[in-house]
Amino acid sequence: MTAGLRECDTLWGTECLVPQIEAPPATVRITGSNFSLRILAAAVILLFFYYAAGVVITMLLSILLAYFLDPAVELLERMHIARTVGAMIMVLLMLAVLVAVGYGVATRAEDFEANWPKYGALLKQAAGAVESRIKGIEGKVSEIAPEEAPPQTGGQKPEGTIVRTMLFRGIGSLYALFLEVTFMPFLVFFMLAGKHEVWHGTLQLFPASQRTRVKETLEDLRDVLRDYLAGMTLLTLMVIVASSLFFWFLGLDFPLVTGIASGLLNMVPYIGAVLAWLPAFVIALAKWKTFGQFALIAGGLMAIHVLALNFVAPQIVGKRVRLNAVAITIALLFWGWVWGGMGLILAIPITAALRVICDHTESWKPVGRWLSA
Repeated sequence: MTAGLRECDTLWGTECLVPQIEAPPATVRITGSNFSLRILAAAVILLFFYYAAGVVITMLLSILLAYFLDPAVELLERMHIARTVGAMIMVLLMLAVLVAVGYGVATRAEDFEANWPKYGALLKQAAGAVESRIKGIEGKVSEIAPEEAPPQTGGQKPEGTIVRTMLFRGIGSLYALFLEVTFMPFLVFFMLAGKHEVWHGTLQLFPASQRTRVKETLEDLRDVLRDYLAGMTLLTLMVIVASSLFFWFLGLDFPLVTGIASGLLNMVPYIGAVLAWLPAFVIALAKWKTFGQFALIAGGLMAIHVLALNFVAPQIVGKRVRLNAVAITIALLFWGWVWGGMGLILAIPITAALRVICDHTESWKPVGRWLSA
């Protein structure tokens, strides 16, 4: 007989076919909240970024440098120079430029180091004046506050412990720096030389139906990072020149070293314009004493940085980055907390790359619109 039907007898003795109702098998389905799983995945990724900071930062810097040097390698390739040879030439040229700049800065830094006792004494004097003011305020407050038991000296950390802690932290920083300097040139060379193979292999990781969208995402990401790096490099050089000429006009010592510090700090949006005051203030302590003279330095540097970020940067960097001020500020706070100073430098390219990925992912498009609003 037909499957799913059973025979039955009626009162009249005839047979009828009745559909057989089978009970569904008992199944136990374990479901979890997608939001909870995403939070857990984000926490794991964040822990990896935090504890593997040296490796991740080295890879990110290598990727950025490879995007920056790729147009020159493509130009050499159009001149019938093998891509491997062109990649080697550009990496060696990059190392030569970095060594030359480092040597010039180190020479000026040695002169500054020779004069450091003079600036160190002035800094101690200024710190002592501030400390005496703070103690005076504490004395006034203690007159109206209830008396507290004197602090026990046994609980204070000896100086050796503090020095040892700072030494171990310095060793960790030196190890990260050694890792970046050693591996980065090789990573950049391999990325440039094997660009086509890496590009093709990346597309093969995705299904055939999604490869067109992935290719468009990678191309957009390449254009955004390349424009940002080229624009910020040119903008940093302009700020270095303008700041150095400003310090030279004021008659400050070491205008080039202070100008380089000002230009590098300009790579950090918003807070870099304020941090650039500190090196100039230290140099100015040897010559100036009045508040108006320091206000002149702060006003001049603020004008240079504001003009650079609001009028020059949009024309040089372009509108491809498309990040709003709130997103940039949150990115600076987050990546600065995770990686410190290097996180402040990498916050903008990381967030810009995230915005590109969101724009090409259907479920993440609202996030991309918020980042670029």
